[in-house]
Amino acid sequence: MKNKNLLESFNRAIDGLVFCFQTQRNIRLHALAALLVLSLSLGLHLTKVELLFVFIAIIFVLVTETLNTAIEATIDLITPRYHPLARVAKDVAAGAVLLAAINAIVTGYLVFFPKLNPVLPKVIESITHSPAHLTLIAISLVVFSVVVFKVWTGTGRPLSGGMPSGHAAVAFALATAIILISKDGLVATLAILLSLLVVQSRVEGGIHNVTEVIIGSVLGVLVTFLIFQLYQKWG
Repeated sequence: MKNKNLLESFNRAIDGLVFCFQTQRNIRLHALAALLVLSLSLGLHLTKVELLFVFIAIIFVLVTETLNTAIEATIDLITPRYHPLARVAKDVAAGAVLLAAINAIVTGYLVFFPKLNPVLPKVIESITHSPAHLTLIAISLVVFSVVVFKVWTGTGRPLSGGMPSGHAAVAFALATAIILISKDGLVATLAILLSLLVVQSRVEGGIHNVTEVIIGSVLGVLVTFLIFQLYQKWG
């Protein structure tokens, strides 16, 4: 009987996690960021202690997100109508997630910056001696494409909201340019991670939905890659 109760407890716990990942967009974004950070950790050959701090920071963010989901669900069950105290409870829970995210950022800075610092000058030098006008042309075409796309779909304003996300397009255009210029796996991972943070901020801010940022990201990558390919062929 005890074994069955224990098994049922595990099943319910897993069901709770599955529910969070199925219904909570922020948890999915945090999980994706966690996978990228862990991949970067393996590439940088962190020590066991450094890896432990990174892992704790990641788990801390995910735990606070799940608790925030549980608190919101409980409040919605008890008080279906708007109540000032319900808002306070939800805001405090969201504040806990924010503190966990700040802790993760500080931990990431303390762990990763000493590892990445020797690489950054090489990246800057590569960008300095690269055809910078290609990046400028690519960014300009990306912005133009975003505006045309928004006018065509009739969503949002030319420089705010709508389909696709301009911030996501520009962020991934820059990331693609950096990857093509540096040709370094570590730099590529860092560029993608920073671009995903931009995308996450647009979604969490309620400015864009997931589809809009995905299409914007793909647009930025394709346009930039096409410009660089044309330069290599005809330049």
